[in-house]
Amino acid sequence: MIFVQDRVSEGVIRQSLSDLNIGAAQFVNGGVSAATSDLANRPSPALLIVDIGKTSDPLVEIKQLANVCEPSTGVIVIGESNDISLYRELKEAGVVEYFYKPLVRNLFREACSAVLSGDPVKSPPRTGRLILTLGVRGGVGATTIATRSAWHLAMERERRVLLADLDVCMGDAALQLGAVPTKGLREVLENPGRMDELFLDRALIHATPRLDLLASLENLGGFTPFKEDAVLSLLAVLLRHYRYVFVDIPGAAAAQMTRVMQLPSLCLLVSDARLVSARDVGRWSTLIGPNTPDRATLHILNKAGAHGGLSEEQFAKAAGVAPDVVVPYGRDIEEAAMLGTESLAKCGGMTRALGPVFRELAGEAVEVERSLIGRLFG
Repeated sequence: MIFVQDRVSEGVIRQSLSDLNIGAAQFVNGGVSAATSDLANRPSPALLIVDIGKTSDPLVEIKQLANVCEPSTGVIVIGESNDISLYRELKEAGVVEYFYKPLVRNLFREACSAVLSGDPVKSPPRTGRLILTLGVRGGVGATTIATRSAWHLAMERERRVLLADLDVCMGDAALQLGAVPTKGLREVLENPGRMDELFLDRALIHATPRLDLLASLENLGGFTPFKEDAVLSLLAVLLRHYRYVFVDIPGAAAAQMTRVMQLPSLCLLVSDARLVSARDVGRWSTLIGPNTPDRATLHILNKAGAHGGLSEEQFAKAAGVAPDVVVPYGRDIEEAAMLGTESLAKCGGMTRALGPVFRELAGEAVEVERSLIGRLFG
């Protein structure tokens, strides 16, 4: 797909693609913002060419574009500025190549060829986005939030998503997705030296055409926890192949995997409205640490208004900070959670409450009054 804003550049691009015998290209009269809007609702192409010639803040626009592109998409940027600083920043953002106008046909053709042939030298790898889901304690609904978010991005946004449930003894992500857990996740993590694409593919459970799952259900007792190095190796492989990688991580494991928790990611810290959860929000926030440019924590207050819970004002006072997203308690949500994500998708209260999270993950503009999303993502 090509988003270009002037006829001269369009002509050079058409000639370059013709030289490579590529006839299935789609041209759109527009720039990088048009590309971001378009790709938010469709699968990404193998080769994407975008024009930043009339963009006031190209680096910000390119980073927004990255949120809606699959990691396998090769992005070539064209513009009007011969600026080495801009070039370096675009390369650091994952762009394959930047060309300033007027375009040189031979050089441009070589860059397109490198992307389409998968040349590892000229087409540096991009990685997907990591989302860690952590309940401050058991039973607060972290797995439900993880499966609902992963299902939404895969089914409604048509993204390629993987969900890994690291609770191999008590996890129920597979149950909520209507899948049967296997020994695959355990085998992969117990054999990090064999962790290649073929070995991993045999462990995957295909929950939907775009949502894959890694989940095991081991016998209670006698299970040896996974080593953190094995989890890090697994994530490195997954992030090269999926646009979004959700990891539902139990609290006991998270407390021991400090390097995993410090990876560039969005951590969905889930609590309910009980007093003990308010206390634990602060404890986990201290362990996870402050937000950084590439890592952020989003506190989701789940089951708000349930019997025995604090009001939102009381909870904020006890926790020392207000929640960023509030999911109300509802009997329909409670019942649907037992029936899986398709039933949860019909619960309007949960869908509306998680809407800002869905939109931010999909790379769309989000307007939430004083929420963390607003503070972090502008």
